[in-house]
Amino acid sequence: MPVTIDQLLERVEKPSRYTGGEMNATVKPINEAEVSFAFCFPDTYEVAMSNLAIKILYGIINDLPYAVCERCCMPWVDMRKELMDHQIPLFSLESRTPLKDFDIVGFTLQYEMSYTNILDMLHLGGIPVKSAQRSESDPIVCVGGPCAFNPEPLTAFVDAVMIGDGEEQIVELTNAVREGRKQGLSRMDILRSLTKIEGVYVPCLYQDAYNEDGTLKSLTPVDDTVPAVINKRIQVNMDEAYCPTHPPVPYQQVVFDRIMLEIMRGCTRGCRFCQAGMLYRPVRERSVDKLCEMACESVCNTGYEEISLSSLSSSDYSHITELATRLTAELKDKRVSLSLPSLRVDKFVQDTLTQTQQVKKSSLTFAPEAGTQRLRDVINKGVTEENLMETLGNAFSNGWSAVKLYFMTGLPTETDEDLAGIADLAKKSAGAYYAVPKGQRVKGLRITCSASVFVPKPFTPFQWCAQDRPEEVERKQQMVRELFRPLKSARFNYHDSAVSRIEACFAVGDRRLSDVLYRAWELGCVLDGWNEYFRYDLWLKAFEDCGLDIDFYAHRVRAKDEVLPWDHINAYIDKSFLWREYEKAMRAETTRDCREGCNGCGLQKVKGVCSVCG
Repeated sequence: MPVTIDQLLERVEKPSRYTGGEMNATVKPINEAEVSFAFCFPDTYEVAMSNLAIKILYGIINDLPYAVCERCCMPWVDMRKELMDHQIPLFSLESRTPLKDFDIVGFTLQYEMSYTNILDMLHLGGIPVKSAQRSESDPIVCVGGPCAFNPEPLTAFVDAVMIGDGEEQIVELTNAVREGRKQGLSRMDILRSLTKIEGVYVPCLYQDAYNEDGTLKSLTPVDDTVPAVINKRIQVNMDEAYCPTHPPVPYQQVVFDRIMLEIMRGCTRGCRFCQAGMLYRPVRERSVDKLCEMACESVCNTGYEEISLSSLSSSDYSHITELATRLTAELKDKRVSLSLPSLRVDKFVQDTLTQTQQVKKSSLTFAPEAGTQRLRDVINKGVTEENLMETLGNAFSNGWSAVKLYFMTGLPTETDEDLAGIADLAKKSAGAYYAVPKGQRVKGLRITCSASVFVPKPFTPFQWCAQDRPEEVERKQQMVRELFRPLKSARFNYHDSAVSRIEACFAVGDRRLSDVLYRAWELGCVLDGWNEYFRYDLWLKAFEDCGLDIDFYAHRVRAKDEVLPWDHINAYIDKSFLWREYEKAMRAETTRDCREGCNGCGLQKVKGVCSVCG
């Protein structure tokens, strides 16, 4: 007798990862839909259900009367083995439909180390992994998200790439596939029709060429019917943008188990390492009235007891105090607490935080990023040690005792003095706590300092920079670790240098890395974002088998005039602006916040998009 899915669920850890049926899950008759969309998240269920994008796009598609959207997540190792052993295809949560039976299969690209999961999910779902091997009956495989701004390492496996904000774009793509299927168009004709949608890139319609030194020579359309440059989509009016006020509520604990209220999109700060701060320009805010309406609806529809005011820099929202005051007043009787992540060290809004912590006091998180002022100026962080000490002093005197500080090692121009500054800031942070009179501070000081490894990212001023070699990364990490040993109340955590090295390759890589990705997956690389399953040795073998050099991708300084793999994508951030910012970084010169005046990043050329430059 064949084994059923229900029988598999009895054999695996956390079966609720695969059952669906959550409150607010949308179940529509898939056989009656004109077009079906499988929204796939290339990581586990508990990570997927913490992601705002999947909730937004899932709701948008299911609101279309003729379409159905169902979810699918990367299975954990136990379920993956069961599916393979019993030859059961990977299925959707809502109707248990195999991925191969959908019209469209879409993946969100949040992290380069999830790429092998995409290949694995396609294979498990019965879809040919390489796009060139798919038949007329196979789904159109599309991707979007922040990593889609350099999709080249994935181009052998995806049919279409959505660049920029997806709210309107995903409806247009879904409709184009629907119409193409109705008209009986061939797979290639449907893909060609997708190139007419602003922001959609179809990789198979472009050809790459390389110079003798291995650098990219060109990436050009196969004919003049295909756009040479793909412009990102921008959702201009956030009050009109879809907000998921009735998202599925998981049965199990997930990473961020709360309402995520997106108060604004974009950032004006211009940190030179930050890809999101560049890609999501311009800043677009939701109104306080709209946010309060959305928050109340979300609480009623989900029963959550916490709301996270979400954005790249929440304290930069221009009406943050008014918003926090109104939300607290409206939700206090329901015992719903507010959290304010992504705080700026120089924007500790005391009144706001007092409002948000009336129900529950959480730890505070700040990101100085670097240990010295010189290096903070290099990265254009725009904060000082005085800002941090004043902020922490206010926090400790108002009842906080737990603080998380985020740093980065391996930043361009970094010295050992900059690294020593991380431990010094931790020591001074403890000093700010003990400077508060004993009767006025809360017991139990906890200072957690975490340091990630710098990874050069496309569309940032540091896209030309090299990452530190692994031995140098490890030397720096151990140096800082030793400096933390005498600090009783502070703890230092750091990232695996090997993971960051592979991440760097795929962040700035070209099409040739598709071969490496495929070979790594063949060798058994999956769930690479989970430390216990990351196999550095297999990744090294994959590079070796494909004749490609990790150093060429991760540890090489790029020339100013070098053709970059993402140059055919227009994020409305001029390459000349990024180079000017790179040169200013090398001189440790800062650039003003965009809200203080236009810095000429490129958005000024697009009328009616940026509130600063018009």
